[in-house]
Amino acid sequence: MADVIAKNAHLASTVLKTLTDNERSDALVKVERALKLNKDRILEANLVDMETAKKNNLSDSLIKRLDLSKNDKFDSMCQGVLDVAQLEDPLNKITLATKIDDGLNLYRLTCPVGVLLIIFESRPEVIANITALAIKSGNAAILKGGKESFNTFKALSDVINETLTKETKVPENSIQLISTRSDVSDLLSQDKYIDLVIPRGSNALVRNIKDNTKIPVLGHADGICSIYVDEFAQLDKATKILIDSKTNYPAGCNAVEKCLINETLVKSNLDDKVVPLLKSLIEAGITLHIDPELLKLLPQEISATEKTVAATEDDFSKEFLSFDLAVKAVKNVQEAILHINEHSSKHTDCIITENKENADRFLQGIDSSGVYWNCSTRFADGFRYGFGAEVGISTNKIHSRGPVGLEGLVCYYYQMRGDGHIAGDYAGAGGVRVFKHERIDPNSVVLN
Repeated sequence: MADVIAKNAHLASTVLKTLTDNERSDALVKVERALKLNKDRILEANLVDMETAKKNNLSDSLIKRLDLSKNDKFDSMCQGVLDVAQLEDPLNKITLATKIDDGLNLYRLTCPVGVLLIIFESRPEVIANITALAIKSGNAAILKGGKESFNTFKALSDVINETLTKETKVPENSIQLISTRSDVSDLLSQDKYIDLVIPRGSNALVRNIKDNTKIPVLGHADGICSIYVDEFAQLDKATKILIDSKTNYPAGCNAVEKCLINETLVKSNLDDKVVPLLKSLIEAGITLHIDPELLKLLPQEISATEKTVAATEDDFSKEFLSFDLAVKAVKNVQEAILHINEHSSKHTDCIITENKENADRFLQGIDSSGVYWNCSTRFADGFRYGFGAEVGISTNKIHSRGPVGLEGLVCYYYQMRGDGHIAGDYAGAGGVRVFKHERIDPNSVVLN
């Protein structure tokens, strides 16, 4: 069964990539319209999943990811589909052109990756995001949602597939949805037809997939994001950024999990900067896991509250996904860089400072896919980056990194156009002709 699913997706991808940008974009406009028209139906299904999740005592972070009705998530999902439709066509862009010899030219053009296998937990909106990005980029997609989102998953997939089948030129099997874990296991062996696996979910999910497939995997296992409060940070700015990064959506992989505070602030500005900062975090409902060395320096109004606990070393390598934050003092920006690079998951990290020299050192020294200066880590998102939507966040260093939108779902191939040219005429293959290898401005090329 898995080989049939994978082969059908492969065949669909060979047709999908030949559709014009207008045809692909028009399909997404129709999908967005259908989702809005069926909002009540989809949210009713989502409510069933939410109630089941609560009865089964699933974690708060998982339930928050599952909920489509909060924080305008449904409307943002729909808008994301429309935004992708309006993006520039990512296919058939000429990125290199070379005159090999008279009448013999080489071109490098963007093309789809091919077939994507996307496996995710809880997040039902991923169906719409992936559908939009896959169709716009000419990729076929096989989707597997978590069992906790089954009803939402089915409602969304029914609407999307009905629309694509009846109202668009998108070929059948371009977007396929599977429901069992055994299907996933079998599909992970289909490296002949599936080109890229994108897992979105827990650390255990991502690591299990990486350990059980030969297919390239794009994604990240953890979202251990850190914020370093420099000695030159403004208190109000640091407070606002930290609270947003932690409380806006604590279950998100881009929520901050670790706060490092410059030691100079602790020694010289404890009462007028550090204490007010920590107090504001506590008032925002955050439980602080404070390094014991720092904790013993704090007044009782901070150290004795139920929202303060002594941190363990593991807390600084942990993704809480809740209203918890590990806090530690460090000597300077260099020690902050070393600590983050040792404990982070290479997702997104931030420095809060008014000192450009320290900021530049941090921005260049952190080994993560996103490095920020004076802004919330919650901006690490394809929609907020202007990508329309994202298939996930990658901490890989090959192919794509950070929020992965359209650009991360295309690769390239080479076209060569000649007029009876043969290698045997050239030096190195038996002939005497010499290659010209003259660069051509790609923007000046029009292929007919």
